[in-house]
Amino acid sequence: MIPVHILRYLVTPPLAVAGSLKAVRARDAWRRQAVAGVLGRMFRRVGAVLLEPGGLPTTGIHRVLVCRPNHRLGNSVLISPLISEIAALYPGAEIDVLGSQATKTLYAERFRVHKVFVLPQKIARHLWMSTRILLALRRCRYDLAIDACHGSQSGRIVLALSQARYKLGFPDPALNPDSAWHALPWPNHLAHRGVFLLRKAYAGVTPSAYPPLNLEVTLGERCQAATVLTEICGNVPKQREATVAIFPNATGAKCYSEAWWTEFVDTFQLLCPRVALVDMLAAHGRSQLGSRLPPFYSQSLRRLAAMIACMDGFISADCGVMHLAAASGTPTLGLFSVTDPVKYAPYGGANAALDTRELDAVSAAAAAAQWFAGVMAARASAADTKGTVEPARALLAAS
Repeated sequence: MIPVHILRYLVTPPLAVAGSLKAVRARDAWRRQAVAGVLGRMFRRVGAVLLEPGGLPTTGIHRVLVCRPNHRLGNSVLISPLISEIAALYPGAEIDVLGSQATKTLYAERFRVHKVFVLPQKIARHLWMSTRILLALRRCRYDLAIDACHGSQSGRIVLALSQARYKLGFPDPALNPDSAWHALPWPNHLAHRGVFLLRKAYAGVTPSAYPPLNLEVTLGERCQAATVLTEICGNVPKQREATVAIFPNATGAKCYSEAWWTEFVDTFQLLCPRVALVDMLAAHGRSQLGSRLPPFYSQSLRRLAAMIACMDGFISADCGVMHLAAASGTPTLGLFSVTDPVKYAPYGGANAALDTRELDAVSAAAAAAQWFAGVMAARASAADTKGTVEPARALLAAS
């Protein structure tokens, strides 16, 4: 077992520090080197038993642990395809997850999820609780444990502590230079990598398409959210034919200014006069759109996902709620100004990413309007194909 004073330092994510991004990265690199030095023996030991491609049997896997000890909402959502893939390959298996409070909120009620172990975000303040949780996890016996994040030292520590017949994780080139994994072409998107890892380890036949982000919003959740949405939009003119949620919040440099969003909303409403917009408020509970739109606020991630599931579209900057929206099943447009959309874009279906680095707010809104018109045209075409009647939606105003 790891000494408590080491556990406190290793599992806690690096604190934000003042100064340049270069200084932050230098500090993080130093921390990782220190961790590797202290726990090098543990990392080498677990690295030596990691499954190679094709080494995971197709039968006999009944208890599975997914390790993702990260408190960012987006990272919690991005393991949903891996959970779906485990259920597809081993339909009768039961899954435990080690993650955050967000992870527990999103997955604890899933039928196949047995238990969600929650590590405190501030481990230094909750050493005893953190130790009890890891000891409880260590007492469990698993057929398979998966470290679902490439390069995560905390995930690798949890994988090393777990009692599992098979252990699966991304091999370290320095510790496992001869691993067959290094010759494989890894997918770019973060949500695909855990699925890729499991599929390549699996000794049987696997599908080619990746599972979508999916939070399995229930019918009951949708019905309750639909009632609230009707009340929110009670004063919206009857001729509005669709509803789009705008979430203007994001962290750090990914966040657009209120002036930028004001120009974006004005342009979008001009181009899409039949679309009602809803202001999805962030956790701080304040409108970042000047309180111009009907608002919705909830501290519950499940209620937020259910409300988004009742919308016809969702637009936001790259953030955890963007992934939450895509996982709710609503067509989602992510606006990217800093991060790489190849890694983080909402994928599948009508979801899309818009690189705004060369666009002003007006141009971005015009592109968003075109995207949403395409979404609704595809929906109308699908309805016609099924023989249902749906009014044509002329969403773009005549230019």
